[in-house]
Amino acid sequence: MKRLRLNRLAQWIRSTRIGFLACLLFWVWAKTIFGYFVDFSLGLNDPLQYTLLLLNPLGTGIIFLSLGLYPKHARRGYLIGVIVYILSTLLLLANVLYYREFSDFLTINTVLGVSKVSQGLGASSLSMVKPHDIIYVIDIVLVALAYFSYSIWNIWRYIHNEPLRWPHFGLTLDTRQLPFHFPQAVTVFGIALFGLIMAVSEMNRPQLLTRTFDRNYIVKYLGLAPFTVYDAAKTAQNNQVRAQADSSNLDPVLQHTRSHYAAPNASYFGTAKGKNVIIIHLESFQQFLIGQKIDGQEVTPFLNSLIKEKDTLSFSNFFHQVSLGKTSDAENMLETSTFGIANGSLFSSLGTENTFEGAPAILNQRAGYT
Repeated sequence: MKRLRLNRLAQWIRSTRIGFLACLLFWVWAKTIFGYFVDFSLGLNDPLQYTLLLLNPLGTGIIFLSLGLYPKHARRGYLIGVIVYILSTLLLLANVLYYREFSDFLTINTVLGVSKVSQGLGASSLSMVKPHDIIYVIDIVLVALAYFSYSIWNIWRYIHNEPLRWPHFGLTLDTRQLPFHFPQAVTVFGIALFGLIMAVSEMNRPQLLTRTFDRNYIVKYLGLAPFTVYDAAKTAQNNQVRAQADSSNLDPVLQHTRSHYAAPNASYFGTAKGKNVIIIHLESFQQFLIGQKIDGQEVTPFLNSLIKEKDTLSFSNFFHQVSLGKTSDAENMLETSTFGIANGSLFSSLGTENTFEGAPAILNQRAGYT
């Protein structure tokens, strides 16, 4: 009986368009869940969050794959389903690789600015790939290889005046007309499911989209595809605001900063006047290394000696303020006192249209430093 049911399921997938698209939906869901639990750290805290995480790939997956039900020509419907499936897989894989390096998700600004930071990334990108990543693309690779092999074979058959043949993998194009309004009903069901997930998420995490400080929350509750769409909308909105901005918008900002001016501490201000300035900027350095010993040997003896000096000021309790730019945001903050932005690297997003004045230039202009 069990084998009979499996045979019927396989026949339904192979011989009907809705079955084929449902199969693609299952694999999109399975790959996404695999990525959630293996490659992302989303901070799940309760059964409701686990439930929403398991459901959120289905809502948008149904909406996008239902597009394959609309064309009257069966081949176009199958092609749309395959395109949606490949794009979903590529979006997932790109976020997996990006998350390993930056512990964050791809934004539209990051994608648009990839040409500015792509030089020299080849080797580091390969180092981020792990063996289990083959799970994300193995089906697409196998199908592509099969078609490539059949293409070579068909060239040989064409040369020898033999009829061409193409792989069908047991699929039969379903040319039957779908019931009227059935595609719309599937799309509406997907929208309703996504709406339900959105409503429950908003109850569990109020102001989910309006008070966003951690992208993990959006992906955890709504999924990767909704996050990408949401980020695209926010990026377009920010670009529109930036395009309409003028110098008068600075007036309330300047007024606020002047009314909240905090005078420097007289005990410290100006004490280094006329001294040489040497900056040691370390990548990914952690406070726990200061004073740390391994087998009796100091890990950072030179830095330890600096901190022990009586004239040294050392601050161990602070919060980092970098955003998606990570290292580049830290460099901008060190040189120009500018904070990171929420939708990409500050410099790659705004550097081509703006001039940043750094500390070396200011010291040169005001105190003759070189």
